[in-house]
Amino acid sequence: MRVEAFPAPGHKVSASDFVITGGGCAANAAVAIARLGGRAAFAGPLGDPADAVSNRILADLVAEQVDCSQVVRVSGATASVSLILLDAEGEKTIATRRGHNLAAARPAQTDAAIAQIDGLLVDNRFPEFVADLCRAARQRGIPVVIDGDKPSSVDDPLLALGTHVIFSTEGLRGTTGIDNPTTALMQLRERLDVFLSVTDGPNGVFWIEDDAIRHRPAFAIRAVDTLGAGDTFHGAFTLALIEGQAIDQAMRFASAAAALKCLRFGGNSGTPSRAEVDEFLRTHG
Repeated sequence: MRVEAFPAPGHKVSASDFVITGGGCAANAAVAIARLGGRAAFAGPLGDPADAVSNRILADLVAEQVDCSQVVRVSGATASVSLILLDAEGEKTIATRRGHNLAAARPAQTDAAIAQIDGLLVDNRFPEFVADLCRAARQRGIPVVIDGDKPSSVDDPLLALGTHVIFSTEGLRGTTGIDNPTTALMQLRERLDVFLSVTDGPNGVFWIEDDAIRHRPAFAIRAVDTLGAGDTFHGAFTLALIEGQAIDQAMRFASAAAALKCLRFGGNSGTPSRAEVDEFLRTHG
């Protein structure tokens, strides 16, 4: 729902908009890739056929032309569902009922899931599920982009399985215990021999290249809805990477896709098309 301001405890507010949409880091990124002209497949654990939330997630992904043949339905399990309020500045407040009985799930066909792809993007919400996929992708020599959305630890073995690790600011701070994102990146670089980056909302994106911090400012917009912007960034960056774009251009492309998403209410339903991103870049040179 969209509200003018978040309600104080015990108070009510009126909502101007309401939408039900799919979500989740990897699912949002898959939608972004599909709308940006890539072929996307989604692998992950979802609830059993009686779980209405899981059924809705799948239906939304299929409608976006995302291949869901590697989804694992877990008997007796439920998927996560969130209640989200967005205020007039585009900021969000989220209450989530986490999924149940999903953590033990593993990919049904790791080799088959990796065989036909040019790059792998994973988030770290289900590290045990994605670890074997990352190993198989590394053996094939394709890019493995890890979305460090959830805080973990500097010794998290999943991080070492990626070729590119892109944190959210919150994820990087929670992982390293360091507030300054560039300082955190440089200290993490001492432990990880991978490409490291962090998205910092309106402050843009930072990454390490040639042992130095690089920065691309965010596009100046008035955000309507930031929900899914980071996921859109990760999806767009991964697509640009496997298309052969240079890192700076991939960051620019991903920043534009995320900016356009922020201009629209409705989570991943506001994810832009490739033509929209190309036009945005043309007019925001």
